[in-house]
Amino acid sequence: MVTTVFAPRVAALRDGRKVRLRALLPSDEQELLDAFERLGANARYMRFMVAVREPNVERLRAVLSSFPEKGFAIGATVPAPDGIDIVGTASFMLAPAGKECEFAVSVTGDWAGAGLGRVLLEAVIKAARGRGLARMHGFVLARNKPMLKLAASLGFESTPDPDDRALRIVTLAL
Repeated sequence: MVTTVFAPRVAALRDGRKVRLRALLPSDEQELLDAFERLGANARYMRFMVAVREPNVERLRAVLSSFPEKGFAIGATVPAPDGIDIVGTASFMLAPAGKECEFAVSVTGDWAGAGLGRVLLEAVIKAARGRGLARMHGFVLARNKPMLKLAASLGFESTPDPDDRALRIVTLAL
């Protein structure tokens, strides 16, 4: 069985708030669905690159159950009246060849702009390196300037998607 080692930890954000980072599990399904509801329409569009009103529960279950063999995900949690809230996630899914992966990052509205995206992406990059992967890439809307700026600051190279002018492909040698 493939494993990705990730020790849970607390991370401080630029605005002083703290989140707990930990690996996501299939048992996080409901919290992830709740986090989806807290994403604004623009954040959903930037993440999924189409207007998404309802989560795809079957897809979520399939992805969560594929970890750690086919990928890995980290969630940022904060205390909530019902236990925890997931306020951000970062993940990677292995490419068929197995030495490359595609990443994705989501941050709920109240947590955007505080550096949580950077903390999550740095953590998932470290996890991918620890797994021995050679390269990470992601597809980013060309108008998603904050994500493109974050990727560039972490060393990702950005190129136009040859099949879609609205997309950029960001790539990082691990």
